[in-house]
Amino acid sequence: MPNTSTPNRNQRAAEVRRNRAKVGKPRFDGMPMEKAKDFKGSMKQLFKRMAAFKGRLILIFLAAIGSTVFSIVGPKILGTATTELFNGLVSKMSGGNGIAFDKIAEILLFVLALYIVSALLSAISGWIMADVAQTLAYRLGNEISAKIHRMPFRKFDSTNTGETLSIITNDIDTLAQGLNQSFTSLVTSFVSLVGISIMMFTINWKLTLIVLIILPLSGVIMGFMMKHSHGYFATHQEYLGHVNAQIEEVFGAQTIVRAYNAEDKVTADFDEDNERLYTSAWKSQFISGLMMPIMFFIGNIGYVAVAAVGGYLAVTGSITVGSIQAFIQYVKQFTQPLSQVAQASTQLQSLAAAAERIFAFLGEEEEASDEGKQADVSLVKGNITFEHVHFGYSDDKVIIKDFSANVKAGQKIAIVGATGAGKTTVIKLLMRFYEVQSGKITADGIDLRDFRRHDIRQAFGMVLQDTWVFGGTIMENIRYGKDGATDEEVIAAAKTADAHHFIMSLPNGYSMELNEESSNISSGQKQLLTIARAVLADPKILILDEATSSVDTMTEEKIQQAMDVLMRGRTSFIIAHRLSTIRNADLILHMKDGDITEQGTHEELLARGGDYAVLYNSQFEKV
Repeated sequence: MPNTSTPNRNQRAAEVRRNRAKVGKPRFDGMPMEKAKDFKGSMKQLFKRMAAFKGRLILIFLAAIGSTVFSIVGPKILGTATTELFNGLVSKMSGGNGIAFDKIAEILLFVLALYIVSALLSAISGWIMADVAQTLAYRLGNEISAKIHRMPFRKFDSTNTGETLSIITNDIDTLAQGLNQSFTSLVTSFVSLVGISIMMFTINWKLTLIVLIILPLSGVIMGFMMKHSHGYFATHQEYLGHVNAQIEEVFGAQTIVRAYNAEDKVTADFDEDNERLYTSAWKSQFISGLMMPIMFFIGNIGYVAVAAVGGYLAVTGSITVGSIQAFIQYVKQFTQPLSQVAQASTQLQSLAAAAERIFAFLGEEEEASDEGKQADVSLVKGNITFEHVHFGYSDDKVIIKDFSANVKAGQKIAIVGATGAGKTTVIKLLMRFYEVQSGKITADGIDLRDFRRHDIRQAFGMVLQDTWVFGGTIMENIRYGKDGATDEEVIAAAKTADAHHFIMSLPNGYSMELNEESSNISSGQKQLLTIARAVLADPKILILDEATSSVDTMTEEKIQQAMDVLMRGRTSFIIAHRLSTIRNADLILHMKDGDITEQGTHEELLARGGDYAVLYNSQFEKV
């Protein structure tokens, strides 16, 4: 029986697509440009998490500083070698001792040692930073996984699965890559700018002032670029999630898509989102890509100015040839950290957009904690009472209006009614997937809200219309009902559910691997596995939501016999459309528009000639 009490996947997807058109402020190209909702807050949370790596970050910082300092000192020392070589040539031409090759060799070997140490420190810094970035990604992945299990079920009704997958995969990877590539770059760039500026001042302050004039111009350009590219990076991350969500949705529903010849429609929908992804991607990359060539251009202007002024100073004797050579090297190096900052800023834009989505997800509402609940689930025997239960998924969508019923332990309760009457919603309230808004549900006189959710759900076993199995062996799928169950217990449960025979007929039997979509077994066989799983769990209360709807008549009879054995001595709630399967129920509840309109045994309700009798007879009328 389809659950019409909550929005289905297609409705959610349509709602997501409608909301996309409302996001952001239109830009000149007509494309929405999403502004960061809490950029500072997201980065603050990121820095807070990085504080856990304080020791390693200090090592990275020190190694990056050491590597940069050693590489900065090199050109000035090389300048002394150049000066020594120049003076030697002049001396030889004047009849002196000529070039002191031993002294030049010592200088060159010393510089080589500096560069080797610089390279080693740089490698150490990169190795530690990679470890920090991936460890942080690992922890965030764990946080998101744990967060999913703490979120209320209403969140799953309104969130597209692909969007969440995109956060776990794309956004976390983008954040890790951004940290790995930008953090050390920013540290070394800052140290390089300071160190190179100091070294240039020690050589000639006039030339240094010429170079430093480009800094304000560079800062203005970078600020302008970052301001105009951040919105596009945020939009890119958003629509990357939309595209992933649509692919996941369409790929998993290929049977429906092709059965209704909807290929053109889903392709058009994908093209629309993909177009927005393309537009945001090329604009963000284009704007950020302009940074480096612009920085190179500005750097070359400074280089030309230094060459002209330096030549004049050399002619006047204000500076040595070696000092000019060293200074020109510093000018070339000076543009490199600026370019690195420009490149790192591009990565920071993607990192910030990804971090915002990650922390927005981690900041979502959670189920109210029930760790303080003390009710003992071992006291539950199966007596369930519904007292004036009222519930709605939203204020304007009330599903259960005034539901009251008294169920005794060991009874078999059938809940019937038209689609949308609220049958499945009652089960969701019973399992505390949702909380009642007024009234209460008790188990042996104890309010369900006095139990921890984990504890009360241990008392229930569920077999739903929508079968759920996962990639793994058949043995593992059945054992999901009782962690740590022995192979013998699993096989016994399968025999009770009449699944053993078909399992043994499969290749490798209980060791057969089910594929991702579990398409290598039939729908009926999947249902038998979920029933075996419920048998293995050995619950006090059973919930069967159209448990036999996916099997043929012969298999249904076998399952029904197994269920009769399983339900013996247990409280059982059965939701059924085929009323022939619940004629022997101890109590039948007929629901309509969220209320119980009739209750009684099969014979009593037929004799009454009310809604149940009409519904039952309609299934056996001759056409």
